[in-house]
Amino acid sequence: MTPKQMQIASYALVGWSVFVLVQSLFFKFSGHEETRIIFTTIAAWMAGIGLPAAIYAPFESIGGYVIGGAELVAAGLLLLPKTRLYGALLTIGVLSGAIFFHLFTPLGVVRVVDAAGNTDNGELFAMACSVWLACALLVAMHWWDARRAATRSAD
Repeated sequence: MTPKQMQIASYALVGWSVFVLVQSLFFKFSGHEETRIIFTTIAAWMAGIGLPAAIYAPFESIGGYVIGGAELVAAGLLLLPKTRLYGALLTIGVLSGAIFFHLFTPLGVVRVVDAAGNTDNGELFAMACSVWLACALLVAMHWWDARRAATRSAD
């Protein structure tokens, strides 16, 4: 790829990632029913496998705010070219947790989103996977850019 093509690809990957991260903040920061269901389900699973209440109780009550805060920081870092690599790494870390919980807990890939039992048909999981992949590509792209720049400055 040419440098111009890399830049366009980077902006597209950042655009998608930031869009997904930011649009989910309303749900996490407002205590939306969907967020309460997610974090209550995960906290119940944590309790069921024997984790102490000191871990699962705060996760249930403030987990959405903590994860939302990390996603907000990650989105901000992704927007700035000089911090894009760190934003992508933070996003991968946060979304690795989300993907784990979807795959290995009762939360599931297709999850219930309201008291009526409606599901999201796997959309949240698919978005998490797509942003994880976008950020993995950003890490690869920007890692090599940083290495090239370091090699040039050492010469």
